Amino acid sequence: MSFHAYLFFGGNCREAMTRYREVFGGELEVMGFSDAPPEARPEGDAAAGVMHAALKMPDGGVLMASDDPTGGFTGHSGFGVARTADDPEETRRAFAALAEGGQVQMPVEATFWSPAFGMLVDAFGVSWMLDTNPAED
Repeated sequence: MSFHAYLFFGGNCREAMTRYREVFGGELEVMGFSDAPPEARPEGDAAAGVMHAALKMPDGGVLMASDDPTGGFTGHSGFGVARTADDPEETRRAFAALAEGGQVQMPVEATFWSPAFGMLVDAFGVSWMLDTNPAED
């Protein structure tokens, strides 16, 4: 059994998921509400949004998202997306890319549990915790 994050956006899901593909790589699949049968499409501006997006990583990880078709999106709060890399330089690279236009909460630094850990809120309002596996002795 595995868990996967599913993010909701207020109309900029395609832009956010495209950025995450640029940062992390992987294969991005996007289905718009316009791809649904007419009777299943939301009304108004939401009809131009993303019904489902999946960023599939080679290791089997998946980050999924969509635009909120209800129009009630109020922002991201109460959670963070965690990503663990094997290399501290990869953590620093991804952190720097996600921090562009965002807000750093804790710069990447060594902690007692990780050689490189940092926290930020990206330009899309998503909280991230980037971590590095400790080196094996």
